[in-house]
Amino acid sequence: MSESCDKSCSSCSEECSEREAQPKSLLEKPHECSDIKKVIAVVSGKGGVGKSLVTSMLAVSMNRMGYQTAVLDADVTGPSVPKEFGIRRKAEATELGIMPIKTKTGIDIMSVNLILENDTDPVIWRGPIISGMVKQFWTDVMWGDVDYMFIDMPPGTGDVPLTVFQSLPVDGIVIVTSPQELVSMIVSKAVKMAEMMNIPVIGIVENMSYLECPDCHTRISVFGNSNIEQVAKQHKIQTTAKLPLNPAIAELCDKGMIELFDGDHLKDIVCKIEKMEVSK
Repeated sequence: MSESCDKSCSSCSEECSEREAQPKSLLEKPHECSDIKKVIAVVSGKGGVGKSLVTSMLAVSMNRMGYQTAVLDADVTGPSVPKEFGIRRKAEATELGIMPIKTKTGIDIMSVNLILENDTDPVIWRGPIISGMVKQFWTDVMWGDVDYMFIDMPPGTGDVPLTVFQSLPVDGIVIVTSPQELVSMIVSKAVKMAEMMNIPVIGIVENMSYLECPDCHTRISVFGNSNIEQVAKQHKIQTTAKLPLNPAIAELCDKGMIELFDGDHLKDIVCKIEKMEVSK
Protein backbone atom coordinates (compact mmCIF):
# COMPACT_ATOMS: atom_id res chain seq x y z
CA MET A 1 0.00 0.00 0.00
CA SER A 2 1.31 3.45 -0.95
CA GLU A 3 2.17 5.94 1.80
CA SER A 4 -0.18 8.41 0.16
CA CYS A 5 -3.13 5.97 0.13
CA ASP A 6 -6.45 7.68 0.93
CA LYS A 7 -8.43 4.40 1.06
CA SER A 8 -10.36 5.32 -2.12
CA CYS A 9 -9.97 1.98 -3.89
CA SER A 10 -12.63 2.77 -6.48
CA SER A 11 -10.53 5.58 -7.96
CA CYS A 12 -7.16 3.87 -7.56
CA SER A 13 -5.47 1.66 -10.17
CA GLU A 14 -2.75 0.35 -7.87
CA GLU A 15 -2.86 -3.33 -6.88
CA CYS A 16 -2.31 -3.97 -3.21
CA SER A 17 -3.29 -6.28 -0.38
CA GLU A 18 -5.83 -3.81 0.93
CA ARG A 19 -7.72 -3.92 -2.38
CA GLU A 20 -7.66 -7.72 -2.44
CA ALA A 21 -9.07 -7.87 1.08
CA GLN A 22 -12.21 -6.03 0.07
CA PRO A 23 -15.21 -8.28 -0.64
CA LYS A 24 -16.26 -8.46 -4.27
CA SER A 25 -19.85 -7.95 -5.28
CA LEU A 26 -21.67 -11.11 -6.36
CA LEU A 27 -24.33 -9.17 -8.28
CA GLU A 28 -24.87 -10.37 -11.83
CA LYS A 29 -25.48 -7.89 -14.62
CA PRO A 30 -28.79 -8.26 -16.47
CA HIS A 31 -28.87 -8.76 -20.22
CA GLU A 32 -27.70 -5.69 -22.12
CA CYS A 33 -31.19 -5.41 -23.62
CA SER A 34 -32.79 -5.25 -20.16
CA ASP A 35 -33.60 -2.17 -18.11
CA ILE A 36 -35.16 -3.41 -14.86
CA LYS A 37 -35.92 -0.68 -12.35
CA LYS A 38 -37.28 -2.51 -9.28
CA VAL A 39 -37.04 -6.17 -8.24
CA ILE A 40 -39.41 -7.65 -5.65
CA ALA A 41 -39.01 -11.22 -4.43
CA VAL A 42 -42.08 -13.08 -3.16
CA VAL A 43 -41.01 -15.62 -0.56
CA SER A 44 -42.45 -18.15 1.86
CA GLY A 45 -40.98 -20.21 4.64
CA LYS A 46 -42.88 -23.32 3.52
CA GLY A 47 -44.58 -24.61 0.41
CA GLY A 48 -48.28 -24.68 -0.41
CA VAL A 49 -49.21 -21.25 0.97
CA GLY A 50 -50.03 -19.60 -2.38
CA LYS A 51 -46.79 -17.79 -3.12
CA SER A 52 -47.14 -18.13 -6.90
CA LEU A 53 -50.72 -16.86 -6.72
CA VAL A 54 -49.66 -13.76 -4.79
CA THR A 55 -46.77 -13.18 -7.22
CA SER A 56 -49.13 -13.31 -10.18
CA MET A 57 -51.75 -11.09 -8.54
CA LEU A 58 -49.14 -8.46 -7.64
CA ALA A 59 -47.80 -8.44 -11.22
CA VAL A 60 -51.33 -8.11 -12.61
CA SER A 61 -52.20 -5.34 -10.14
CA MET A 62 -49.15 -3.25 -11.04
CA ASN A 63 -49.75 -3.88 -14.74
CA ARG A 64 -53.32 -2.57 -14.39
CA MET A 65 -51.87 0.64 -12.94
CA GLY A 66 -49.93 1.25 -16.13
CA TYR A 67 -46.55 -0.13 -15.15
CA GLN A 68 -44.59 -2.60 -17.26
CA THR A 69 -44.28 -5.73 -15.13
CA ALA A 70 -42.51 -9.06 -15.42
CA VAL A 71 -42.41 -12.34 -13.51
CA LEU A 72 -39.24 -14.41 -13.14
CA ASP A 73 -40.29 -17.86 -11.96
CA ALA A 74 -37.41 -18.97 -9.74
CA ASP A 75 -39.32 -21.98 -8.41
CA VAL A 76 -37.59 -24.26 -10.92
CA THR A 77 -38.72 -27.59 -9.47
CA GLY A 78 -42.34 -26.49 -8.98
CA PRO A 79 -43.17 -23.90 -11.65
CA SER A 80 -46.80 -22.85 -11.77
CA VAL A 81 -46.76 -19.26 -13.08
CA PRO A 82 -47.20 -20.16 -16.80
CA LYS A 83 -50.33 -22.20 -16.01
CA GLU A 84 -51.90 -19.37 -14.04
CA PHE A 85 -51.48 -17.07 -17.05
CA GLY A 86 -52.54 -19.70 -19.58
CA ILE A 87 -49.18 -19.69 -21.38
CA ARG A 88 -48.59 -22.71 -23.59
CA ARG A 89 -46.03 -21.33 -26.06
CA LYS A 90 -42.35 -22.02 -25.52
CA ALA A 91 -39.70 -19.33 -25.13
CA GLU A 92 -37.47 -18.77 -28.15
CA ALA A 93 -33.74 -18.16 -28.12
CA THR A 94 -31.69 -16.14 -30.60
CA GLU A 95 -28.01 -15.34 -30.85
CA LEU A 96 -28.67 -12.32 -28.65
CA GLY A 97 -30.54 -14.09 -25.87
CA ILE A 98 -33.84 -15.59 -24.74
CA MET A 99 -37.15 -13.85 -25.36
CA PRO A 100 -39.68 -13.94 -22.51
CA ILE A 101 -43.30 -14.80 -23.25
CA LYS A 102 -45.85 -12.01 -23.02
CA THR A 103 -49.24 -12.67 -21.43
CA LYS A 104 -52.52 -11.41 -22.89
CA THR A 105 -52.16 -8.10 -21.05
CA GLY A 106 -48.45 -7.67 -21.77
CA ILE A 107 -46.73 -9.09 -18.68
CA ASP A 108 -43.37 -10.70 -19.48
CA ILE A 109 -42.89 -14.23 -18.10
CA MET A 110 -39.91 -16.56 -17.89
CA SER A 111 -40.14 -20.00 -16.31
CA VAL A 112 -38.43 -23.34 -16.72
CA ASN A 113 -41.72 -24.72 -18.08
CA LEU A 114 -41.29 -22.39 -21.05
CA ILE A 115 -38.11 -24.18 -22.10
CA LEU A 116 -38.95 -27.79 -21.20
CA GLU A 117 -40.25 -29.98 -24.02
CA ASN A 118 -43.22 -31.08 -21.89
CA ASP A 119 -44.75 -29.17 -18.99
CA THR A 120 -45.01 -32.39 -16.98
CA ASP A 121 -41.30 -33.26 -17.31
CA PRO A 122 -39.75 -33.29 -13.81
CA VAL A 123 -36.73 -31.12 -13.11
CA ILE A 124 -34.33 -33.52 -11.40
CA TRP A 125 -31.33 -31.24 -10.96
CA ARG A 126 -28.97 -30.61 -8.11
CA GLY A 127 -28.93 -27.27 -6.29
CA PRO A 128 -26.03 -25.59 -8.14
CA ILE A 129 -27.59 -26.32 -11.54
CA ILE A 130 -30.95 -24.92 -10.43
CA SER A 131 -29.25 -21.81 -9.05
CA GLY A 132 -27.37 -21.41 -12.32
CA MET A 133 -30.61 -21.61 -14.26
CA VAL A 134 -32.17 -18.86 -12.15
CA LYS A 135 -29.16 -16.61 -12.76
CA GLN A 136 -29.48 -17.28 -16.50
CA PHE A 137 -33.09 -16.10 -16.35
CA TRP A 138 -31.61 -12.78 -15.20
CA THR A 139 -28.52 -12.56 -17.40
CA ASP A 140 -29.64 -14.24 -20.64
CA VAL A 141 -33.27 -13.15 -20.98
CA MET A 142 -33.95 -9.96 -22.97
CA TRP A 143 -36.48 -8.41 -20.62
CA GLY A 144 -36.52 -4.98 -22.21
CA ASP A 145 -37.91 -2.10 -20.14
CA VAL A 146 -39.43 -3.34 -16.89
CA ASP A 147 -40.74 -1.13 -14.10
CA TYR A 148 -41.39 -3.92 -11.59
CA MET A 149 -40.07 -7.47 -11.78
CA PHE A 150 -41.60 -9.99 -9.39
CA ILE A 151 -39.60 -13.11 -8.56
CA ASP A 152 -41.58 -16.19 -7.56
CA MET A 153 -39.15 -17.82 -5.14
CA PRO A 154 -39.03 -21.47 -4.08
CA PRO A 155 -40.05 -22.04 -0.45
CA GLY A 156 -37.51 -22.00 2.35
CA THR A 157 -34.06 -20.47 2.76
CA GLY A 158 -31.92 -22.78 0.63
CA ASP A 159 -29.65 -22.48 -2.40
CA VAL A 160 -31.95 -20.63 -4.79
CA PRO A 161 -33.15 -17.91 -2.36
CA LEU A 162 -29.53 -17.31 -1.34
CA THR A 163 -28.50 -17.13 -5.01
CA VAL A 164 -31.27 -14.64 -5.82
CA PHE A 165 -30.49 -12.41 -2.83
CA GLN A 166 -26.76 -12.39 -3.61
CA SER A 167 -26.86 -12.26 -7.41
CA LEU A 168 -29.87 -10.05 -8.18
CA PRO A 169 -30.47 -6.47 -6.96
CA VAL A 170 -33.56 -7.28 -4.90
CA ASP A 171 -35.19 -4.08 -3.62
CA GLY A 172 -37.64 -5.73 -1.23
CA ILE A 173 -39.50 -8.92 -0.37
CA VAL A 174 -43.13 -9.84 0.20
CA ILE A 175 -43.65 -12.75 2.59
CA VAL A 176 -46.59 -15.10 2.01
CA THR A 177 -47.94 -17.18 4.87
CA SER A 178 -51.08 -18.96 6.07
CA PRO A 179 -53.02 -18.68 9.36
CA GLN A 180 -51.41 -21.53 11.27
CA GLU A 181 -49.61 -21.30 14.59
CA LEU A 182 -46.45 -22.93 13.27
CA VAL A 183 -46.20 -20.35 10.51
CA SER A 184 -45.17 -17.55 12.92
CA MET A 185 -41.90 -19.42 13.44
CA ILE A 186 -41.51 -20.00 9.69
CA VAL A 187 -42.16 -16.33 8.92
CA SER A 188 -39.45 -15.42 11.43
CA LYS A 189 -36.94 -17.45 9.43
CA ALA A 190 -37.83 -15.59 6.22
CA VAL A 191 -37.64 -12.20 7.96
CA LYS A 192 -34.29 -12.98 9.55
CA MET A 193 -32.85 -14.11 6.21
CA ALA A 194 -33.96 -10.82 4.66
CA GLU A 195 -32.32 -8.94 7.52
CA MET A 196 -29.08 -10.87 7.06
CA MET A 197 -29.09 -9.95 3.36
CA ASN A 198 -29.99 -6.30 4.12
CA ILE A 199 -33.21 -6.48 2.10
CA PRO A 200 -36.31 -4.67 3.43
CA VAL A 201 -39.59 -6.51 3.98
CA ILE A 202 -42.38 -4.74 2.09
CA GLY A 203 -45.17 -6.62 3.85
CA ILE A 204 -46.78 -9.92 4.77
CA VAL A 205 -49.69 -11.55 2.92
CA GLU A 206 -51.77 -14.08 4.82
CA ASN A 207 -53.28 -16.32 2.16
CA MET A 208 -56.28 -18.58 2.86
CA SER A 209 -57.00 -16.24 5.74
CA TYR A 210 -60.74 -16.92 5.82
CA LEU A 211 -63.72 -18.13 3.81
CA GLU A 212 -66.64 -15.72 3.33
CA CYS A 213 -70.11 -17.21 3.28
CA PRO A 214 -71.79 -16.19 -0.02
CA ASP A 215 -75.17 -15.85 1.70
CA CYS A 216 -74.60 -14.14 5.05
CA HIS A 217 -71.01 -12.89 4.37
CA THR A 218 -69.81 -14.30 7.68
CA ARG A 219 -66.05 -14.88 7.73
CA ILE A 220 -65.11 -18.45 8.63
CA SER A 221 -61.55 -19.13 9.82
CA VAL A 222 -61.06 -22.48 8.10
CA PHE A 223 -57.40 -22.87 9.06
CA GLY A 224 -57.55 -21.22 12.47
CA ASN A 225 -57.64 -17.65 13.69
CA SER A 226 -55.38 -15.13 12.02
CA ASN A 227 -52.20 -14.13 13.82
CA ILE A 228 -50.72 -11.95 11.09
CA GLU A 229 -50.97 -8.74 13.12
CA GLN A 230 -49.00 -10.24 16.00
CA VAL A 231 -46.32 -11.62 13.71
CA ALA A 232 -46.02 -8.33 11.83
CA LYS A 233 -45.77 -6.36 15.07
CA GLN A 234 -43.12 -8.74 16.37
CA HIS A 235 -40.93 -7.98 13.34
CA LYS A 236 -41.91 -4.29 13.05
CA ILE A 237 -43.57 -4.81 9.67
CA GLN A 238 -46.29 -2.24 9.07
CA THR A 239 -47.99 -3.52 5.92
CA THR A 240 -50.15 -6.66 5.88
CA ALA A 241 -52.88 -8.13 3.71
CA LYS A 242 -55.39 -10.95 4.12
CA LEU A 243 -56.31 -13.00 1.06
CA PRO A 244 -59.43 -15.16 1.48
CA LEU A 245 -60.13 -18.62 0.15
CA ASN A 246 -61.92 -17.77 -3.07
CA PRO A 247 -63.21 -20.50 -5.42
CA ALA A 248 -63.52 -17.93 -8.22
CA ILE A 249 -59.79 -17.12 -8.09
CA ALA A 250 -58.92 -20.82 -7.92
CA GLU A 251 -61.00 -21.38 -11.04
CA LEU A 252 -59.26 -18.52 -12.86
CA CYS A 253 -55.87 -20.07 -12.05
CA ASP A 254 -57.00 -23.46 -13.35
CA LYS A 255 -58.20 -21.84 -16.57
CA GLY A 256 -55.06 -19.73 -17.00
CA MET A 257 -57.02 -16.52 -16.58
CA ILE A 258 -55.54 -14.96 -13.43
CA GLU A 259 -55.39 -11.61 -15.25
CA LEU A 260 -59.17 -11.39 -14.83
CA PHE A 261 -59.22 -11.65 -11.03
CA ASP A 262 -61.36 -9.18 -9.11
CA GLY A 263 -60.77 -7.73 -5.64
CA ASP A 264 -58.46 -5.33 -3.83
CA HIS A 265 -57.27 -7.51 -0.95
CA LEU A 266 -53.62 -6.73 -1.81
CA LYS A 267 -54.12 -2.98 -2.18
CA ASP A 268 -51.94 -2.03 0.83
CA ILE A 269 -49.06 -4.16 -0.45
CA VAL A 270 -49.52 -2.76 -3.96
CA CYS A 271 -49.48 0.83 -2.65
CA LYS A 272 -46.29 0.13 -0.71
CA ILE A 273 -44.65 -1.27 -3.85
CA GLU A 274 -45.73 1.73 -5.95
CA LYS A 275 -44.14 4.05 -3.38
CA MET A 276 -40.80 2.57 -4.38
CA GLU A 277 -40.86 5.47 -6.87
CA VAL A 278 -40.75 4.08 -10.35
CA SER A 279 -41.92 6.63 -12.91
CA LYS A 280 -44.17 5.46 -15.75
